[in-house]
Amino acid sequence: MPQTEKNRVLPGTLYLVSTPIGNLADLSERAVKVLSEVDFVAAEDTRNSGILLSRLGIRKPLVSYFEHNKRERGEEIVSRLAAGESCALVTDAGTPAISDPGEDLVALCAARGIRVSAIPGPVASITALTLSGLPTGRFCFEGFLPPVKAKRLARLAELSGEKRTLLFHEAPHKLCRTLEDLCAVFGGERRIAVCRELTKLNEEILRTTLAGAAQYYKENEPRGEFVLVVSGAPEQPAEQEKNDLPLAEQVLQYEREGLSRKDAIKRVAHERALPKNEVYQAMLEK
Repeated sequence: MPQTEKNRVLPGTLYLVSTPIGNLADLSERAVKVLSEVDFVAAEDTRNSGILLSRLGIRKPLVSYFEHNKRERGEEIVSRLAAGESCALVTDAGTPAISDPGEDLVALCAARGIRVSAIPGPVASITALTLSGLPTGRFCFEGFLPPVKAKRLARLAELSGEKRTLLFHEAPHKLCRTLEDLCAVFGGERRIAVCRELTKLNEEILRTTLAGAAQYYKENEPRGEFVLVVSGAPEQPAEQEKNDLPLAEQVLQYEREGLSRKDAIKRVAHERALPKNEVYQAMLEK
């Protein structure tokens, strides 16, 4: 097969096309070729993707595919793929199907026996990880935290003992509350790299502690999109000492760190491998 045919677009195939997260020059030649040759493009936001295609001089039919229409639109896309058309799936920026409804479309294609091919490219979380100065050998991607405070604190409580480097996405208007919650649950001394506007002209990496980041963004209005890279939980020789505390005292300790009683009981039960009712009963008896 000639070299030029290795990247040919095949019928009946869904292509996951990674697009720039800020710098148009990061778009690969293969991505441009696929976008130019597929029958149609499925996009999280057809307006944003339409601008991108226009800058590339590409004219393709666009269909919207996002969180609130993914069920019915996914079926439509899969039907067209089954009929022999080819489709490129793009998200607003970065790699589709990562913290993105594209994962549902890939799962649907897999269930229907439809070929899926990935065109690698920019990923905001991995870009941030490489710039963070924190350990990169083992990491855990969490994406966006739950918007409801109680659920957010519960998720963070579950992650508080995670020793791998943690990656989060966050919007500017939610950044301060997230940093405050991270401080409350993880402690203010944990290291963080706050990565803002990656690959753009205003790219900024703030390497500090959780307490330092929270204070900085109280004094400086958050602007742009953020990736938070947080160091994992340190190895603690005192871990056994904590587990030697009376159950009620350990619950109170977590409450002092900012958790609700319910979440503190849940965390203690998880760490001690005990039924939640046993921890709850210890609180009643205190």
